[in-house]
Amino acid sequence: MSKKIFFIFHFSLFTFLCDTAQNVDPVIMTIGGEPVTRSEFEYNYNKNNTDAVVDRKSVAEYVDMFAVYKMKVRAALDARMDTVGSYLREFHQYRDQQIRPLLVNDSMVDVECRKYYEDMKQAMGGKQLLKPAHIFVLLKQKASAAEQNAAKARIDSIYDVLNAGGDWNELARTCSDDKQTAVNGGELPWVGPGQLLKEFEDVAYSLNTGQISTPFLSTVGYHIVKMADRKDLEPFDTLHAQIHRFIESRGVRMQLSQQIVDSLSHATRGGMSVDEILDRETERLCAQDQELKYLVQEYHDGLLYYDICNNNIWEPAKTDTLGLEKYFKQNKKKYAWDKPHFYGMIFYCKNAGDVNAVKKAVKGVSEDKWIGVIRDKFNKDSVMVKMDRRLFAKGDNKIADKLIFKVKDQDAKTPAGYPHTGYMGRMLKKGPAKWTDISQKVIQDLQDKRMSEWVETLRQKYPVVVNEDVLNTVNSH
Repeated sequence: MSKKIFFIFHFSLFTFLCDTAQNVDPVIMTIGGEPVTRSEFEYNYNKNNTDAVVDRKSVAEYVDMFAVYKMKVRAALDARMDTVGSYLREFHQYRDQQIRPLLVNDSMVDVECRKYYEDMKQAMGGKQLLKPAHIFVLLKQKASAAEQNAAKARIDSIYDVLNAGGDWNELARTCSDDKQTAVNGGELPWVGPGQLLKEFEDVAYSLNTGQISTPFLSTVGYHIVKMADRKDLEPFDTLHAQIHRFIESRGVRMQLSQQIVDSLSHATRGGMSVDEILDRETERLCAQDQELKYLVQEYHDGLLYYDICNNNIWEPAKTDTLGLEKYFKQNKKKYAWDKPHFYGMIFYCKNAGDVNAVKKAVKGVSEDKWIGVIRDKFNKDSVMVKMDRRLFAKGDNKIADKLIFKVKDQDAKTPAGYPHTGYMGRMLKKGPAKWTDISQKVIQDLQDKRMSEWVETLRQKYPVVVNEDVLNTVNSH
């Protein structure tokens, strides 16, 4: 074979292998030159467009939403927000919840199950498991002689009724002070040595099945015990599933994972930190499991998305009072309404005299401080005045309709115990007078405006190129 033919063959084979690898998970788009694979897009699209989603999107409709999301994540990465301590703490907490249990295989858990069984068997000391029932008369600590005598007389009278043929279940239900077990005839769950009060355990183990003890005193009161059943500890194979569920519920995988991580850390020459070990294991496990990979990435990206939007847009817009006021004035027409509104407070008083007292207390005080004034002057020791402070429109609230908009309504009921009502505020006929009258709406609108402007700058910085051929194969390859 000539060198030329060999080169052509070798190059063609290399190209074929690259194309094959690419076709396994082709690039569906690039964002600022960074590739996004079809599998990543499919994962996000399918997760956000389930049957439970009201506003489901087609693949074509979802493309821009996904691209904008990834642009924001890219901007956060470029700003190194993934190195901030608060971000790392939250992400690592999530990562640990996902990755640590995966470091532990089922055989390791089975070893713990066997260990738990052997410890339980040793603790039994050759004794059986018991299923006792009891009738209990409580005797409080430091009871007087008269109280002790009364408790003793009561348990003895119950015992006399039992000896006379009284029904155990009925006596337990009506006479026992252990109300939790009384409804089931005083029956306790299966117990072994060391799980009961010593006085109780000594008597219980002396009884045969069906036998009833004489009354006896423990550190908490008097008991009569009936032995409902007793049995030997079952073999390990019989209890395995039950023990497995129990130790899983107690977080055995997290405990074992800590041992594994500590062992791995000690085994590394440089003494890698726990976080470094977990980062390495996360990368290894995600390389083996695509679903896990995108689950971890989803949380990683989601935190960055929230942080950059909150830091760049949401929080600054919310606290920019001058910007909010300016935006409101520039867009006042769009906030106009076709029916009167009332901005202020309706309040409910226990005492009739407090209605005028509340009005006097808040007169001349700015609206945003009304709640504090009423809390300090009327509700320090108990709630004498209840408040509902907001923007009211006709039809929103029956009390507001009756008091403010003069609508006759017999069903306008005040809160129970607060029959006296009053109101303070401003009637707004054509629209809000100040941005604070509709603060949440104005904040949202300013946030939306600034978000839209920011996205346009991101589009310029991180241009999106979509591979339409690959896009057409989403969920159909």
